[in-house]
Amino acid sequence: MTAQQRGPLDPRALNRALLARQLLTERSDMTAVDAVEHLVGMQAQAPNPPYVGLWTRLAGFRIEDLSRLVEERAVVRLVLMRGTLHLVSARDCLRLRPVLRGSLESRLTGTFGRKLAGVDLAEVAALGRQLVEKEPLTLGGLGARLAERVPGRDPFALANVVRNLEPLVQIPPRGLWGESGQAVHTTAEAWLGRPLGTDDSPDETVIRYLAAFGPASVKDMQVWSGMTRLGAVVRRLGARLCAFRDSNGVELYDLPEAPRPDPATPVPVRYLPDFDNILLSHADRSRILTEEQRRLVFTRNGLIRPTFLVDGFVRGMWRIERGRDTATLVLEAFAPLTRGERAELVEEGMRLLAFAAAGCPSPEIRFDDVH
Repeated sequence: MTAQQRGPLDPRALNRALLARQLLTERSDMTAVDAVEHLVGMQAQAPNPPYVGLWTRLAGFRIEDLSRLVEERAVVRLVLMRGTLHLVSARDCLRLRPVLRGSLESRLTGTFGRKLAGVDLAEVAALGRQLVEKEPLTLGGLGARLAERVPGRDPFALANVVRNLEPLVQIPPRGLWGESGQAVHTTAEAWLGRPLGTDDSPDETVIRYLAAFGPASVKDMQVWSGMTRLGAVVRRLGARLCAFRDSNGVELYDLPEAPRPDPATPVPVRYLPDFDNILLSHADRSRILTEEQRRLVFTRNGLIRPTFLVDGFVRGMWRIERGRDTATLVLEAFAPLTRGERAELVEEGMRLLAFAAAGCPSPEIRFDDVH
């Protein structure tokens, strides 16, 4: 059976659906681990962004709420969707990694193909597993050890064989708020004391993606996950889905009972952290930001800057400048803001400073507009 057809959706309707599913229309009472699972993980190239991402989504969230989960091994950091580092629950680590293994292997050969020509990848992966389970290692340390056993090969490429083919998790203190230093890795099975799942079907992962990011096209699903050929999955899911079209006539799929609020629904301002998945999980990002804004937010060296939302859409970027006794939240708006919008940004910004710069005696907010 095919998905049930429904009416068209414009960018504003898609925006409100996305915000509702991303827990951004109002702060949720979910626990931190439940929210991480609902969001199907959080992008986590740096330790602090997931903390800010949960603060902006959850009522009463505290830094220690996530730090405790990291220390208790209830959440872990490892390479998953798009070949990038994500914070996920322990349960999702074990069930998502088998689903994504094929895409991670393809990404490995696409990135390091020439450097790995003629290398027995399975053998390198097995050797790397033995090394990190014996002694947790940085990627640099792992690469150096592997190069001793596979001479003449690039150590970084060898380390990435293990990272892509084996579920390497980063262990604390990496992932704790404010902690620095190189990431040290072991396998998920060694860290969690449980085996990976055996189901590698992407069907339920697509369902969960739609619950957190839909309505979405097949191309959106593929951009978020890094997997290909998901059209076959959509056809297989058939009657479990409904279908819409966007303003350009692109077919979008969704879960019949998922929230799709009225496009006129008012929403509060929100501060999003670096690398927030809401900006990374669609091929067509017009439901949240313009192409011109994307070029300002996405840097050439792969960074995704922190942004703020006004009326549900990206309207600028933010950063916190720290001094000895000061913390200044600097807001760079892409277009003029009304007096009411500025006031709302200041009010929410002071809450952000109380969270991210707790204890600072002189928090301040400054507008450095870029328009």
